[in-house]
Amino acid sequence: MPKVGIVMGSDSDMPVMAKAADVLTQLGIAFEMKIISAHREPDVFFEYAKTAEERGLKVIIAGAGMAAHLPGMCAAIFPMPVIGIPMHTASLGGRDSLYSIVQMPSGIPVATVAINGGANAGLLAAKILAVSDDALLRKLKDYAAGLKAQVESKDARLQECGYENYTK
Repeated sequence: MPKVGIVMGSDSDMPVMAKAADVLTQLGIAFEMKIISAHREPDVFFEYAKTAEERGLKVIIAGAGMAAHLPGMCAAIFPMPVIGIPMHTASLGGRDSLYSIVQMPSGIPVATVAINGGANAGLLAAKILAVSDDALLRKLKDYAAGLKAQVESKDARLQECGYENYTK
């Protein structure tokens, strides 16, 4: 049964949203993924958000560009955490999306990651779930240790070959 819902308003958001899905998959977290437009099909959207809790979802990751209503509307309906991913836009570089998501009214919070921050959204969802899941917490600690090992490996290579040859 999925614990995380991943929703996006358009398939153009898929490259970013797939990064969240990849992290959840790597950590063994079941999720569902949907393309739902809050503006073009509000009845479908409302049904999704209203039934998310009874379907077992604990967190929703919602990506949106431009007016970016999807995360905020999810948060208005779904009683548990919502993580918003602002999408990069051609016109304003994603700042429009970012501002729309972070400027929620009091009482309707949306956790927000960086513009196009799909991987961090997946990690934040995992950290929320890990509060009550010791096995998942262990996986997150292992994930962090892997990141540390990657940096150490890169530094060892730098020390061995010098900056002049590092990118060659």
